[in-house]
Amino acid sequence: MSNLIKFITSKTFFINVAIAILLCFLSVYLVYSWMGRITHHGESISVPDLRGMDISRLESFLDNHTLKFQVIDSLFDGSKDGGTVLEQDPAPESKVKEGRTIYLTVNSATPPKVKMPDLIDVSYRQAEAILQTFGLTVGELIYEPDLAKNAVLDQKFKGSSIKPGVEIYKGSTIDLVLGDGLGSTEVSVPLLIGLTKGEAMFVLKGSSLNLGTVYYDPGTKDSTEALIYKQDPESGVSSNINQGDAIDIYLR
Repeated sequence: MSNLIKFITSKTFFINVAIAILLCFLSVYLVYSWMGRITHHGESISVPDLRGMDISRLESFLDNHTLKFQVIDSLFDGSKDGGTVLEQDPAPESKVKEGRTIYLTVNSATPPKVKMPDLIDVSYRQAEAILQTFGLTVGELIYEPDLAKNAVLDQKFKGSSIKPGVEIYKGSTIDLVLGDGLGSTEVSVPLLIGLTKGEAMFVLKGSSLNLGTVYYDPGTKDSTEALIYKQDPESGVSSNINQGDAIDIYLR
């Protein structure tokens, strides 16, 4: 027992303990250093903004950023080109490690299909609301003699009648044949001078008329802000046309 106490209190014992502690710290340091190099601990890069980019450009683009990508979903947005990135995860400017996979939602090249609803005998306002629900738009309004004013008599797609249940692309335009309520009802030609095209279309719809040919003067820079300076037929006290007729407009 006295020998053990003498050894524990000896200089040799303390030197061995110090060496053991030093070796432990050194081992831990080497392990963490090695792990840091393998996992790139503390190193990160910013995720670039890929929204709006074409999918065909992404592989070479992300290779330069040492990132990968994977398409996980597709949606349809008619205002953007097919194959365009709509959403990404992680978000732009997020900090990630090199080699990280960016998950993408891209714009489908073709719109999804929907079944044509049955609009026959419903009112124009109801038909407009139903078409919007199905992702379809109202096209030309064609009036025919019928006692049911503004009731849908027929529904047309690309000039031909279309039956309910037929599949068409979302965003398609549907023309409506409506009853005029009397037979051949005439309406006054509205004054469109000074209006934009969008404002004129609103006025024409309220008068049960259609937009005819649109002419822009050469040099017109912004078609959305251009104003109508001439219309055919012209507006006047005795200017009447049948419901469903079209008015041509000239803008500059």
